[in-house]
Amino acid sequence: MDTKHFRAFLVLAEELHFGRAAERLHITQPPLSRLIRSLEVELSAQLFERSTRSVRLTPAGQALIEPARDILMSHRLADSAVQAAGKGEVGHLRLGFTGIATHKLIGRLLKLVRSTHPGIHLSLQSASFALPAIDSVADGSMDLAFGLWPFVPQSIETRIVAQESLVVAMHREHALADRESVSMSELEGEDFITLPPNPGSTTIERLYALSQAAGFNPTVIQVAPDTWTILSLVGAEIGCSVTVSSVPQNASFPNIAFVPLKDPKGPFPLLMAWRRNDVSPALAEVLRLAHQLCPTPVP
Repeated sequence: MDTKHFRAFLVLAEELHFGRAAERLHITQPPLSRLIRSLEVELSAQLFERSTRSVRLTPAGQALIEPARDILMSHRLADSAVQAAGKGEVGHLRLGFTGIATHKLIGRLLKLVRSTHPGIHLSLQSASFALPAIDSVADGSMDLAFGLWPFVPQSIETRIVAQESLVVAMHREHALADRESVSMSELEGEDFITLPPNPGSTTIERLYALSQAAGFNPTVIQVAPDTWTILSLVGAEIGCSVTVSSVPQNASFPNIAFVPLKDPKGPFPLLMAWRRNDVSPALAEVLRLAHQLCPTPVP
């Protein structure tokens, strides 16, 4: 049995006339008769009572009408789902991001995906560090990630979505809070709050590189698990912290001033990363929407 048997059955059940049913199906009467007979043999039941003057449904035929309609509807739904998946209109993607720096970007991307492709579902996973996120993309446990990476595996494709720079988060009452910018040498003797030491952490690596270039090692008095906790401690006047310029753009901290930090290395890129060999149509659509939302900035 296949869908043509059930389609022929339903048309004949509506018309109760082989000639009219065959015409609707764009076939002749003999093939229609063979389809009905084949269906009856398969089901071991007579579906129609035939005479020279009439065609009537048997009780078995009457009972088959709703199941036959369900079968054809399921076939249409399956076909639509497959076609939609092939066009990138449906799918499930796992998206990773790091800290508050990308919160607004992620929110805007989700809004755009939901409004234009409601059949694409995005699962979100946040991490304090970018390195685990890029590893998850590389091993296939994540499909797309946003983060700051000084290097990426060969199997990963990336695109720059924004340029970041360093800022110093300090309490509003700090002596340097009203400055347009500060140099690292002016921060000698300050108490710093940082994330845990982690390979590939752009902010931690630059904090140490800049302070050592200025002739001192930073005094880290507190390590915190995430940026939210760090900023809460800064607001409580525990110390200051080096973070990225998008952090104050993504959240409001009334007691904190964010002062640009002079950095001879200049800005560094916020990247969007995905597997180079991933052929998912849904991923291709989300990448297209992300480019629409945040085009690659001009150097």
